[in-house]
Amino acid sequence: MHTILHNHEIAGALIARVFLGLLFFFQGFDAVFRVKISGVLQTIEDPLSRIGLPRFFIVSGAYFTSYVELIGGFFLIIGFAKYYAMYLLGIDLVIASIAFGIVKPMWDMQYAFPRLALLIFLLMIPSQWDVISVDYVWSIIKFIKSITPQ
Repeated sequence: MHTILHNHEIAGALIARVFLGLLFFFQGFDAVFRVKISGVLQTIEDPLSRIGLPRFFIVSGAYFTSYVELIGGFFLIIGFAKYYAMYLLGIDLVIASIAFGIVKPMWDMQYAFPRLALLIFLLMIPSQWDVISVDYVWSIIKFIKSITPQ
């Protein structure tokens, strides 16, 4: 019990990472499996093509953001390749912000800002705080293998 009560930073890192992962995962799941990429394109294609953005960029952006949110969100939930996932999700937020800014210059950031804040928090905390993850277990296994005689 003593260990749990004195490791709030570990719990905080876990909760923040899993929560952010869930937000992205369900958004990506919705875009890939429910709305489908065609539905995402129906929403964004007309306003973005009106400003002269080539269809290739619009389609590429829709696929990139949808699948990065789905896969990156899942990776954050389990804590696998979490820094790569966070970098890609950061790029995803930038792309989405540009697209929403073009579509509606005064867009409501109520969905994007909490994700951005959690992402920056997770990138800034010491990695020793985020030990309940596949990455951490993998690092222990690699260390044990490195010191074990063959």
